[in-house]
Amino acid sequence: MPNLHDIERRINSVASTKQITRTMEMVAAAKIRRATERVTDALPWAMAVSDMLINAAKHAPMDSEPLLQVHDEVKRALVIVVTSDRGLAGGFNSNVLRHAEKLIREKERQGVEVEVVACGKKALGYFSYRNITPVMEFQGLSADPTYEEAAQISAYLAEGYRDGKLDEAVIVYNHAKNAAEQRLVEQQVLPVNQQSYAELLGLKPKEEDVFAGFREKDDTVPPGDLDFEPDAESVMRYLMQAYLRNAFYFALLDSAAGEQGARRNAMKSATDNANEMVSTLTRVYNRVRQGAITTEITEIVGGAAALEE
Repeated sequence: MPNLHDIERRINSVASTKQITRTMEMVAAAKIRRATERVTDALPWAMAVSDMLINAAKHAPMDSEPLLQVHDEVKRALVIVVTSDRGLAGGFNSNVLRHAEKLIREKERQGVEVEVVACGKKALGYFSYRNITPVMEFQGLSADPTYEEAAQISAYLAEGYRDGKLDEAVIVYNHAKNAAEQRLVEQQVLPVNQQSYAELLGLKPKEEDVFAGFREKDDTVPPGDLDFEPDAESVMRYLMQAYLRNAFYFALLDSAAGEQGARRNAMKSATDNANEMVSTLTRVYNRVRQGAITTEITEIVGGAAALEE
């Protein structure tokens, strides 16, 4: 059985760890609010651009924008993996990385060559360890992503898709469903998927999808037409550029909010476990201390009895 000094030292060690996890929990909780507000502010615009592009594409000539066309065969795909720069967030990164690797292996079995864009140090380290060299990498921006990061990914994808070097693009990231729960999302960016953000993220239409009324078909009203000014090519190119940039930027913001929520949950669990461990060790300490006192009393009584004889 360990002595009192060993137990006391372990209690102090666990208590020190608890202070660290508690502090990290409070920091993450403070960052969640700002990260969630950024996602909330970005969602309506992302949904509006997506809906506008899908509706306008129905009336635009098929050759007005190369990014609207679907390639006959998928030979080369781009997978954008969004993770965090730091760990201590439970399964936040591992869930995304495992899903992304599974997706990559599946496409390779189908004969598709896959390029990877790694957003976050965890993604870069994961793929580098597996001898997968990302074509683009971003570090130090997971907690506070920038629009320039999204613009760089968008420009690379647009150039590759127009030139026929890329035939498909998919984003894998964690959606911050709320402050305590994250949901893994695999979003097809190109070819353009007509799935709305409300369906993709599992949102409640009556609460989140403010554009749901515009999607509802009314058979009593004849369908209208669109006039493109100055021309369809310019309008569709602008919409596609806005669509791609906002798709990537929203994914980065959403992942940043999910990261803080996951870290807060992980640190809260660690703090609770530390409290339970301290309580258990304290009981063991008291039990050992009581045993030592009992032993000392027994020795004293025995010694006194021997002297009397």
